[in-house]
Amino acid sequence: MTVAESHAALLDRIYRRQRYIYDFTRKYYLFGRDQLIGQLALKPSARVVEVGCGTARNLIKIAATYPGVRLYGLDASGEMLTTARRGLAHAGLNAEVKLVQAYAADLSPRLFGETEPFDAVVFSYSLSMIPDWKQALTAALNALGPAGGLHIVDFGDLKGLGRPVEALLRSWLALFHVVPRTELLTTLESASKNQLVVLPGRYAFVLSGSAERLRKDLGVSVAAGSQG
Repeated sequence: MTVAESHAALLDRIYRRQRYIYDFTRKYYLFGRDQLIGQLALKPSARVVEVGCGTARNLIKIAATYPGVRLYGLDASGEMLTTARRGLAHAGLNAEVKLVQAYAADLSPRLFGETEPFDAVVFSYSLSMIPDWKQALTAALNALGPAGGLHIVDFGDLKGLGRPVEALLRSWLALFHVVPRTELLTTLESASKNQLVVLPGRYAFVLSGSAERLRKDLGVSVAAGSQG
């Protein structure tokens, strides 16, 4: 079993029961998700994929906020995608949103039977759970068109909470195999021309940046033929 397959199996074990209460419980500590959705500024017919779409909570909100957009969701957990399909069906969106069980590092339009690059890629509290998060970002940036945008909301470095609270929160997050990507936030803060908001206590951050700018900031080269 590969590392990716082991992680997918781990996610299924974590969410086999949690998926039933996931959205209810996460609203109390996954801050900034609706803020990110509000600043997507999507045009009708824009092609948007969420990496680690979970229960499809965000995809449903994006569909309601931006009518006419084309939505795609990727998740490594089959258990979460089962809940996602039920949620989409309840919202009347099951036929309008394409879901695929796959790993973040394998993201491409081809996974969804598409040939054109995406206009937006969304990571909502998923990078902190993806083991090879750098490769996930590389795949996302390569799946975007020249004018596309990368949008991230995730845990920050927690440094503004004080050492005792930071240590306690990190220990609690580790129970769910969540690791704040401190290196990513540091890189984003030192870069320019990105729309970056760090929430109080450095608890979380919200980023909206152009693919072109972020490729330079993160040192990602466009792979030949990757956008088709």
